[in-house]
Amino acid sequence: MRTETERRTEAGARQATVVARRLRKSYGGFQAVKGVDFEVYRGECFGFLGPNGAGKTTTMKMIYGAAIPTGGELTVAGLDVKSREREVKRRIGVVPQENNLDEDLKVRENLLVYARYYDLPRKIALRRADELLEFVELSEKADAEVQHLSGGMKRRLLIARALINDPEIVVLDEPTTGLDPQARHLVWERLRKLASEGKTLVLTTHYMEEAAQLCDRLVIMEGGEIASAGTPRGMIEEHVSPEVLELRPDPGSLERLLDVLEAEAEAVERAGEALLAYTSDASNLMQRVRDSGIEFENAVHRRAGLEDVFLRLTGRQLID
Repeated sequence: MRTETERRTEAGARQATVVARRLRKSYGGFQAVKGVDFEVYRGECFGFLGPNGAGKTTTMKMIYGAAIPTGGELTVAGLDVKSREREVKRRIGVVPQENNLDEDLKVRENLLVYARYYDLPRKIALRRADELLEFVELSEKADAEVQHLSGGMKRRLLIARALINDPEIVVLDEPTTGLDPQARHLVWERLRKLASEGKTLVLTTHYMEEAAQLCDRLVIMEGGEIASAGTPRGMIEEHVSPEVLELRPDPGSLERLLDVLEAEAEAVERAGEALLAYTSDASNLMQRVRDSGIEFENAVHRRAGLEDVFLRLTGRQLID
């Protein structure tokens, strides 16, 4: 039996800091978000995934006050976003997708100017700026011109800027877009450290690996609604089989191979000239394919991942 202390600890760990109920947003006659429900708990990393136009960016904008909900309820840090917008903004930090750093200012100056928006005393602002530059590994660039920073350095500086007011919640819109793998992993490391220190992270990303690496829980949106929600592993177990066999047959053999796979696999999808078979036993399925005598150029056997869930729920057709 759990002790009272353990029960209090668990309750604290599950304290919701963002709560949406029947949340809606319309632009004229277009309904971008259609009555979604979700909760983000204190100290977790929560992700919004979805194709372009799914409503995830609009939902994020409502959380950090750039868009006012049309209907439903939304509270952030216990505050109603409609009636207490200014207080909400003081308790969150935002890392935008676009680089909106002031290139007329040096690196440390970008942080100090931003600190003025929160009325931070200069002594505290200087200390916070130096601490944050060390945190994002930019101390040696403190007096450098922003325009001379690499893309990865600029993203890290945006993260530092979002933290200058010591926010409870950090909202990140595509935090590693355009970064090379080394820079992306460094940003991931910094974000994990923020979560370990108790910050609540809310992010959107198009990188499925990023979502799997960072998010404790996430939702996949489609058409302004939530198609699925849960942990990355839980969503994989719910929506797809554990193994995937990717086969690329000769064009003339595709339909025959499709028949073989559909008879044996739990689900089969076509992606261009390739066939993806979802199964619990890829080795056995591969043997059935070989026994059929159908020729194929190559085969890839892998574990199912979050990208498979995403494509299963949102489709493989390109959305502009």
